[in-house]
Amino acid sequence: MSESLGASKHELEDIDDIQWTLLDLDELVDAYWAVVAPLLEADGQNPRREKPTHQWLRSQGLRPLLYALREYHDKTFAQFWTETLNLEAADTVYEWATDDERTLEAVESFLSSRRERKGLAESSIETLRYRLNRYIEAYRTVNETDDLVTPIARESDVPAYKAVDACWAAFDRLHAELDSPQTKRRIHLAVSNWYAHLIRRKWASVNPADGLDDEFDWSRSDNGEASDTPCLSSTHVKALYQAAGDHEERLLVLALCAWGLRPNEVARLHIDQFVVDVPDGDVPYIDFRERKNGPGEVSLLYGRTELDRRLAARADSEDWSGYLFPSPHASRKHISRWTVWNRFTELAERAELPDEIDGVSPVPKMGRRFWYDAYSASLDVVLGSLDEIAAEQGSSSAEVVLQNYLSDSRARHLRREYMREQLAEAFETNEV
Repeated sequence: MSESLGASKHELEDIDDIQWTLLDLDELVDAYWAVVAPLLEADGQNPRREKPTHQWLRSQGLRPLLYALREYHDKTFAQFWTETLNLEAADTVYEWATDDERTLEAVESFLSSRRERKGLAESSIETLRYRLNRYIEAYRTVNETDDLVTPIARESDVPAYKAVDACWAAFDRLHAELDSPQTKRRIHLAVSNWYAHLIRRKWASVNPADGLDDEFDWSRSDNGEASDTPCLSSTHVKALYQAAGDHEERLLVLALCAWGLRPNEVARLHIDQFVVDVPDGDVPYIDFRERKNGPGEVSLLYGRTELDRRLAARADSEDWSGYLFPSPHASRKHISRWTVWNRFTELAERAELPDEIDGVSPVPKMGRRFWYDAYSASLDVVLGSLDEIAAEQGSSSAEVVLQNYLSDSRARHLRREYMREQLAEAFETNEV
């Protein structure tokens, strides 16, 4: 490797230290495999099959690479990737880690469904394909077979526990091979959704990947500590809401971002919790008799119109139990918090949210953090509007005016009005 790149692996890990404009084409090839490829792999992508987008390159601090190619070598990154790196185009035949025809048909059926029914972009399909292939490769290695469908088929005589054991053994291997918890969680999500697709198509009778997220705590950081969760921006929320394809998906975004609920609270939402018949001047609310920090109420400041649409759509269903998110499985009344997690992740991919927000993959808790951020901003605005009053009254601060001179109802009204404005801006609609 050239001296321009640096003599040690440690130096290569610091992208900012690389002088991209000083590298010739051969050195840029070295830089791709030494710097860019490991970042792609850590993100669950295949550096030989999936050409990174300009957005991804910029998000990884690789804008200088694009500049060097354009200004010093008269090449776009696409030309560099295909002509200089000699990598195959995305539409070439994919080399799966299995030759089993039934398994190949099953994975292609899943990908076609995601492309045609979910509307995923081709780049997202490529990412799904790579994650599934990592699992198939691990499954084949530990179980010495590349037939993943027969053990779970409806007509199979393989005991369910053996099918589960084979799947879990593959994830044990992936858990040992991969460093990033986020990558492991993304592969598990892709695999679990694939098995769920096979069950819906009546090809399979069991999803052997169910429950694995309880066995491995992939939501935690490498040192075992729960990672700090950043918040979504208004732009992120807007993209999620626009990508939602039906009432249920829109309600999911509202519950997380406009009502600030936890994933487990979203999963259990029941019509009986919604108190909408309130006196004039009051705000409808969600009643939580049992909550993590004790009983509480959550104001419905926004999203009432979509809620009414959802309830109207369900009103004619004779078997509706009242849960806003009923489970598709007869053994459960409502979906689980992991289903909320999975649906949010799928929606985030469809909305083309960044792969990472402040270093963390998009997760449902970011919606709750968005709500708290908006609430904090509303309190700041209220306090700011009271500064002048505080000065006139000789009070030490706006907080004193808020606590001692402004009625609780008036303070709540001011906060709620600003919150509504914040939410309307994020969802880009005049609905309440």
